[in-house]
Amino acid sequence: MNQIVINSKKKYLQRAILVIAILIGVNILAMYVHTRWDLTAEKRFTLTPSTRQLLKGLDSTVTIEVFLKGDYPASFRQLAQSTQELLEEFREVGGNRVQFSFLNPGQGMNDSDRLAFQQSLAEQGIMPFNMQVQEDANQGYSEKLIFPGALVHYGSKTLGINLLKNQGGQDPMQTMNSSEALLEFQFANAIYQLKQNHLPLVGYMLGHNELLGAEVLDALTSMQSSYLLDTITLQYVSHIPQDFSAIVFAKPVDRFTDEDKLKIDQYVMNGGKVIWFVDELNVGMDSLQKHDTYVAMDRELNLEDMLFRYGVRINQDLIQDLQCDRLPQVVGHVGDKPQFDLLPFPYFPLLSPTGAHPIVKNMDLVLSHFASSIDTVKGGDISKTVLLTSSGNSRTERAPVQLSWNDLRTKPNPRQFQQHNLPVAVLLEGQFTSLFRNRLSVDEQQLIQQVTRLPFKDHSDVINKMIVVSDGDLITNAISQKNGPMQMGVNLFDPSMVYANKEFLLNSLGYLTNNAGIMEARNKELTLRLLDAEKIKQNKSMWQAICVIIPVLLILLFRVIFQFIRQRKFER
Repeated sequence: MNQIVINSKKKYLQRAILVIAILIGVNILAMYVHTRWDLTAEKRFTLTPSTRQLLKGLDSTVTIEVFLKGDYPASFRQLAQSTQELLEEFREVGGNRVQFSFLNPGQGMNDSDRLAFQQSLAEQGIMPFNMQVQEDANQGYSEKLIFPGALVHYGSKTLGINLLKNQGGQDPMQTMNSSEALLEFQFANAIYQLKQNHLPLVGYMLGHNELLGAEVLDALTSMQSSYLLDTITLQYVSHIPQDFSAIVFAKPVDRFTDEDKLKIDQYVMNGGKVIWFVDELNVGMDSLQKHDTYVAMDRELNLEDMLFRYGVRINQDLIQDLQCDRLPQVVGHVGDKPQFDLLPFPYFPLLSPTGAHPIVKNMDLVLSHFASSIDTVKGGDISKTVLLTSSGNSRTERAPVQLSWNDLRTKPNPRQFQQHNLPVAVLLEGQFTSLFRNRLSVDEQQLIQQVTRLPFKDHSDVINKMIVVSDGDLITNAISQKNGPMQMGVNLFDPSMVYANKEFLLNSLGYLTNNAGIMEARNKELTLRLLDAEKIKQNKSMWQAICVIIPVLLILLFRVIFQFIRQRKFER
């Protein structure tokens, strides 16, 4: 009997030692091998390969300050939670080179210091958000200024990012969902920009009366924050240097000569990227302000043959859209004072991002002025991706188009707006064919080679990219008499709505200047799995009863089974 007891004790001891050894081995293994599984359907916690490569290649510490700490509503707490989970994933990949903290901006500061700090955040691009807070159920709402953004520090450089995306009238829950989906891109893109020792060189083209001044101040400032920006006057250069990663044409007015087009063409054939913001018709707000009635005519820019060869045609028309911006108009008088109201102006379409391309994925509407429709040319090896379109309730008017302020007073008839999804921005990708193919003599080709030190090319040898936008005003900003130049995509008379014009410009440049790897993070999409409100209302009592009764019944059942087993054991 004693021997049996001794053997039993030895077995228990051996098992205990084995279990302890296994636990120690697992812990040692866990110190060197760390694995995580993402079981979500949309791979919410899985970083894109380009982001992982970026984080693994850090040669200095990235410090991130997130301003989402405080007594916020549930939606903002969810955004903060998602941000923390993402940054923890960043730290898993980047190790100790990724540090982050959550702060309450201005906490513990006096009023003057808090105001100065908040102003510094705004200067770094982190826009404030007015939130209504109810301190007590018996009191009204008070406004609280919050800054849903972050500062990313890398070396001696700092970049501010907004974590809350403005979704222009979108459902608040969908707005937060879109903001969460873009978190990886926001942080990865900021780190990518800060990590670059040499920023891409972008040329802002001049020489054809392009926009330059206060009306494009925000566009120029935005480009300068991420790129080396320089101007190129086309008539003053023999060719466009290939040092420029991309060039931008902002609403040219004067006619392009064949010599001008040859310089652009050879820049494209050698791999140069171009963004065109072009008005096909000669019309603008200044035209209407000077004349009550104005006729929009063809600008005769002489770009039709070049753009057609590359794969698109900008039509000589104007788009009218029921999904549009608003302008003030006199609707009556009180005494001798006119009364104004904001009325829809169909010639200012709000363009919708189309498809899942990373340039426009999870992006808000884009504000346009007097846009034309674009046709894509069939055939060739050029792929055409439509980026921005009109809504499902739009129409076009062929030139000449007569415009009048009376158009504001006339309520649009929806039956007349039967066209839908008219393209306004198109991405072209492929090996472009030169406009001057079979048009130049051998001597002219040799002269080009002497001037540019590059041989004349009748087609591009590599896959190239180009974006054509049929609205020159898309990158302009309104100018307030009180506050000066405003942000791109803001209506001067209704500044509460901020559209995604700046985001479209920067995303387009980012995609063209070989930042497409980072931009794949924009393709991430988070699915809102909402409960059916109607079913909740109908079955609320039933589920409340189930949640209360079932746990109690399970406990009682467990008690009965346990008592039965215990009784049988002692009976034996």
